[in-house]
Amino acid sequence: MRTDFPRLPRGGIARLLFVAWALWLAAAGCSAAPSHARHAPPAAAEPAPPAAVAVPAGEEAELVLMNRKIVRFRATFLGAPPHQRAERGRHAIVVQLERGGSDSVSVSVQPNPVGNIVLVGGQLAFVLTPEDTDKLAGESLDALTDATLAALRTALAESRESRDSKTLAEGLAVSAGVTLLFAILLYLLARLRGWIAGRLATAIDAHTRRLRPGGAELIRGERVLAAVGWLTGAAFWLLAAVLAYAWLARVLALFPYTRAWGEQLDDYLLGVLARLGLGILETLPNLLVAALMFLVARAVVGLLKPVFDHVAGSGGGVGWLDKDTVEPTRKITNILIWIFALVMAYPYLPGSHTEAFKGMSVLIGLMVSLGASSVVGQGASGLILMYSRTLRTGEYVRIGEHEGTVAAITLFNTRLRTGRGAEVTIPNALIVGSATRNYSRTAGGEGFMIDITVTIGYDTPWRQVEAMLLKAARRTAGVLAEPPPRVFQTALSDFYPEYCLVAQAAPSGDAPRARVLSNLHASIQDVFNEHGVQIMSPHYMADPAQEKCVPPEKWYAAPARKPDEA
Repeated sequence: MRTDFPRLPRGGIARLLFVAWALWLAAAGCSAAPSHARHAPPAAAEPAPPAAVAVPAGEEAELVLMNRKIVRFRATFLGAPPHQRAERGRHAIVVQLERGGSDSVSVSVQPNPVGNIVLVGGQLAFVLTPEDTDKLAGESLDALTDATLAALRTALAESRESRDSKTLAEGLAVSAGVTLLFAILLYLLARLRGWIAGRLATAIDAHTRRLRPGGAELIRGERVLAAVGWLTGAAFWLLAAVLAYAWLARVLALFPYTRAWGEQLDDYLLGVLARLGLGILETLPNLLVAALMFLVARAVVGLLKPVFDHVAGSGGGVGWLDKDTVEPTRKITNILIWIFALVMAYPYLPGSHTEAFKGMSVLIGLMVSLGASSVVGQGASGLILMYSRTLRTGEYVRIGEHEGTVAAITLFNTRLRTGRGAEVTIPNALIVGSATRNYSRTAGGEGFMIDITVTIGYDTPWRQVEAMLLKAARRTAGVLAEPPPRVFQTALSDFYPEYCLVAQAAPSGDAPRARVLSNLHASIQDVFNEHGVQIMSPHYMADPAQEKCVPPEKWYAAPARKPDEA
């Protein structure tokens, strides 16, 4: 492009003087000087000072025109820092636009030993030096100059467009149409959200009704609806935000003064999408490897499932694995397999090598180590109970002051169902650390053991007491005749002996022991009343008037029998 900038004089000294004069005009903001001064020949002077060389600066500044970045200054030139060079260059361009209008302003470049001089309207606007290039990106001065000229011509064209009323009116009309289209799309998106939410609500209600075996609600429909509503709302607002972003970028791009902002919004969105797509493409091989490891883990779990199902269904066992340990063994094996797969796939997960991911892993490990000591202890106690077979489901046991039928043995606690309609939950660590009495593991046959202790005075024959207790046992429904009930004298206390009746009862549901004990207590009272024996534990304050002993003729009082009469 031709320009009216004066030709450089010949001769090294004269050339340097001319460059110094031109740069002084730019530094002093003398672009408004008369036209005859621009063509005056340079006067004789000393050689150009060393300040004519660009010096890298610690700060950078951008020359911005019509909100569009023209060039970034990175060096100090003629003592002027980058921000001052940007201000002076913008001032020179604005002066030319105000003087000649954007229609008659031309842009050109004049090569020079110190750099490239950019001319606007034939006047010096600013100078590009090699120090202004991006060294890290390998940018050359010519590439920087071409990009600067293209951005400057675009900004001048936008300045010319901003003075055109017809163009502005067309922009307003198009922006109104774009806004109307945005409102229509937003309305349709809201209607679509409502339609999808209604269809999903109907489908969820139908599925939750089918998942009610015996009237029990396995999945609460309102919670599922709330979760689905939150997901549809999040998707709606995400799409609405994308539409609003696109609408704003399009409207800003319609007007010259804000066009650069619209282009920046488009470039940012496209850049984010491009980086996201490239990131997905880069992580696909690693994700495939991780998915393959998880698929192998799932296949191993599937191969072991028939083995565990066979042991659980057959009622027998394979070595130490029986129906009581098959379920915890299945769970432990599956957990170990999935943990192993997760550990192997961890290096291939996206972001696993970032500092944030490592910090989160350390935080989770610290939380687990500090808060899981009691959990680990309970879990270990549960495993001890399961694999030592101390308890089994369905057995009647007494643990501390609680007794009942074992309803379930989990990893952390054991549930007992009493015969009085209550369920007691006991931590496994407490069971391991205390004595457990198991009434269901008898010497032979089915059922559970029951024992009753009574204290009768020394004036009642012990043979009669034993006979009455055995008679009451035989009367009680549910007490087995084989093995026969037995009576033990467990203690000879100061005022009375203690008798313990031990019998075996047949199992029948969760509450048989409570009913059998109640019936046996009633039978004992009936039998003792029939034979005129009081169920009392005497306590003496002084020696009685008569000795409390049983004469031999009363040793075999009814219902007791002599050995030769038995």
